[in-house]
Amino acid sequence: MRRVLQSIFIALVCLACVSVNAASWSEIRNQSSRVNGFVPYQVSNSQGKIWLEVSEFEQPFIMFTGLPYGIGSNDIGLDRGQMGQSRLVQFEKYGDKIFLKQLNTRYRADTDNQAERSSVEQAFASSVLYGFKVEARSGKRHLIDMTPFLLQDLHGVGQRLQATNQGSYGVDTSRSALVTQDSKNFPRNTVFEAILTFKGSNPGEYVRQVTPSPDAITVQQQVQFVALPDDGYQPRQFHPKSGFFELTYADYATPITESLEKKLIYRHRITRDKDGNIEPITYYLDPGAPEPVRTALLDGAKWWGDAFAAAGLEGAYEVKMLPEDADPLDVRYNVIQWVHRATRGWSYGMVMADPRTGEILKGHVTLGSLRVRQDLLIANALTGSATNGEKQQKALDMALARIRQLSAHEVGHTLGIAHNFSASVNNRASVMDYPHPLVTLNNGDISLANAYAEGIGRWDIETVRYGYAEFEEGKEEEALRQIVRDASSKGLFFISDADARPQGGSQAEAHLWDNGADPAQELSRVLQVRQQALQNFGHANLKDGQPYSELAETLVPLYLFHRYQVEAAVKLLGGVHFEYSVKGDSYKPVRPVSKEQQDAALEMLLSTLTVEQLQLPDHILSMIPPKAYGYYKNRESFPSQTGSSLDPVAMADVAAQHTLKLMLNPERLARLLQQKAQATEQLGLEEMLSELLVATLRSNESQGLGALIQQRVDYLTVKHILMAASNPKASPEVRAHLHNEIGKLGAWLVTQAKRNPVRYLWLKSLVDKYQAGDFEVDYVKPLEIPPGSPIGQ
Repeated sequence: MRRVLQSIFIALVCLACVSVNAASWSEIRNQSSRVNGFVPYQVSNSQGKIWLEVSEFEQPFIMFTGLPYGIGSNDIGLDRGQMGQSRLVQFEKYGDKIFLKQLNTRYRADTDNQAERSSVEQAFASSVLYGFKVEARSGKRHLIDMTPFLLQDLHGVGQRLQATNQGSYGVDTSRSALVTQDSKNFPRNTVFEAILTFKGSNPGEYVRQVTPSPDAITVQQQVQFVALPDDGYQPRQFHPKSGFFELTYADYATPITESLEKKLIYRHRITRDKDGNIEPITYYLDPGAPEPVRTALLDGAKWWGDAFAAAGLEGAYEVKMLPEDADPLDVRYNVIQWVHRATRGWSYGMVMADPRTGEILKGHVTLGSLRVRQDLLIANALTGSATNGEKQQKALDMALARIRQLSAHEVGHTLGIAHNFSASVNNRASVMDYPHPLVTLNNGDISLANAYAEGIGRWDIETVRYGYAEFEEGKEEEALRQIVRDASSKGLFFISDADARPQGGSQAEAHLWDNGADPAQELSRVLQVRQQALQNFGHANLKDGQPYSELAETLVPLYLFHRYQVEAAVKLLGGVHFEYSVKGDSYKPVRPVSKEQQDAALEMLLSTLTVEQLQLPDHILSMIPPKAYGYYKNRESFPSQTGSSLDPVAMADVAAQHTLKLMLNPERLARLLQQKAQATEQLGLEEMLSELLVATLRSNESQGLGALIQQRVDYLTVKHILMAASNPKASPEVRAHLHNEIGKLGAWLVTQAKRNPVRYLWLKSLVDKYQAGDFEVDYVKPLEIPPGSPIGQ
């Protein structure tokens, strides 16, 4: 009898549970509306809540975050349209809880053996991103409240603010809510949006610049769930010279005689319809871009069609305007978006990709709107186009040429293609380089006619061929290797970020914002253009109605017009030639840059430290007054140690310091030492220092303002030598050799300080401090050079 009563009691409890669940489901349904799509959900606009309908467990899908509304600061790097990391996730149920778990795709076993796959899954950690309570249940369907999950800082805004020294911020839920009307469902993806307010303290300069109340930063965060693609995609192997981004993972099903590490490229899928016709990869342009920029963006993005056609894939790529009824959040649309910021900044080509295979599911291009204005500023500085209609048109043509190139560049990233920073030495062979305007002198006149290249480059065709060409079954591996060999045989180079960006970089062919096959020769030519433009600079560079004080900011890109060619030329000092050689495909031994090339580069670099190059023409100094009332200096202005007036010595300081920092980079000095030790005919550290001192401290004394500039350059030279010798990151050999040279310099300064104390006595005291172990690197705070990169952004 007791067992019967117990069974009846349990049955009644179970019925009660079903009744409660049924009532809850009904309750939620009655106060909300169902939105169908990839993952159905219930939404209540009045309550600002979303309940997700989960019916499948342990079925992976992709989650990624984004910012439909950003902060608007390039320096912070949280922009409108920014996409976050693609994560492979799945729902798992444990009792009355449902977990959203991120799976570990870095370690896996590519095999049909389930036990082998499980052994790897069990060996490495996964990450539970959130635990949900089941709010209601109906059969296999479970409702979970997504609201608290979506009100978290899932995109890492607070972390980014802290990393950029902008303060400590966290989400204030009392000032945050779901934007239910902007949450949407599509056949292949589900989109949730929330408005998040970050409450913080100690706001930094960049936050203050772009927020009305710096202690409260409000953005909108987007979270997307995206369906995995079917199994029809064929991953393609990565090659260091392919020009593609790589996806790396460890495959523990690999035979023990082979490497665990596997590398794939990121790329779109090439699909065909039932009749064998290619279904094009289509990009859609944001209609928010104004004319004539819109047309330039459209034209530049279309350049890739030529590369696909050259790879035998005619019609595999196209660009259209985004239809009015299309939503850019729909994962089926690759989008080119126009974004505004408070300052010029980087543009981005981002992708949402399958983290298992590298298949690109959506490309998203973000283009900064201020870059056109920066190119126009550069053109005006060079040609004085402010009031001349014909010159204005040429300046606009140059700016639009840059926009076309930029559009192609960022779309290239969303096709899976990496930077190629050696394209400039191949006669501008790729849109994936950072191009400096190629400005020329024709009979003393400055021409912008060929400032930026038009059309897709030769290297770009080879990358598309590698990533997208189709091959007969079983012949892909050899065909891909042949494409790499063919590119090398055509003399095409490929060097990407890691070997091009560092200031101490050694690669003699890899540079940002440069031109020409010979960096030293090009530096000579650029300095000639700069000199001519400085002589011409004046009234024609100013629009009617503008204060003359505004010429100061126009002068900045002109005075520093040579800065990036200096970065290119300096890599010849202690530089080496190498490629990403792979056995069986191509091989070139590592070899140093010749003594002749290094000498030529050194000569041109030292010329940038002379009074003749650094001193402004008198007519410019007499033309630019302190800021007019209502106008202010900004980040694009030169620093000044003379108060509100233009400071020509400070201008010389930042230009000279730029060259000296690069020349005396400790890694570069170490290579000079080692190259000299291997081959005595090579340029060595002592020889370079000797030439540097001849060009600066030992040079003939200048007069007037030139003497003050010379004195500043002397100081900077000594300071940077002492800094290099004091740098704990410098090799012991470099520090030893510098210490010896400083000793010689100190002895020479003893005599010179007696002869000319104004020029040399303080320098002697700096050397004395170093030798006494009392030298402070920041004895005088260095002046900051105005931002230059990115050019045209």
